[in-house]
Amino acid sequence: MSTPQAPKRVSIGDIESKLRDMAGPVETGVEKAKSVVAAAAVAVGAVLVVSAYLMGRRKGKKRSPVIEIRRI
Repeated sequence: MSTPQAPKRVSIGDIESKLRDMAGPVETGVEKAKSVVAAAAVAVGAVLVVSAYLMGRRKGKKRSPVIEIRRI
């Protein structure tokens, strides 16, 4: 039988390097997701602005009276 060796101590540097190894792929995924979310936000904003404009035009046409001016 072999004699048991003392367990190796885990240093802060070991933990940091392991966390960086695990976080690498996550960070690249987050960067890709940010660009997709930004593009979606711009598209939603454009749709909201256009729909508000069109709804306002329609409401203005419904409310504006037609006035006839005759010359005497």
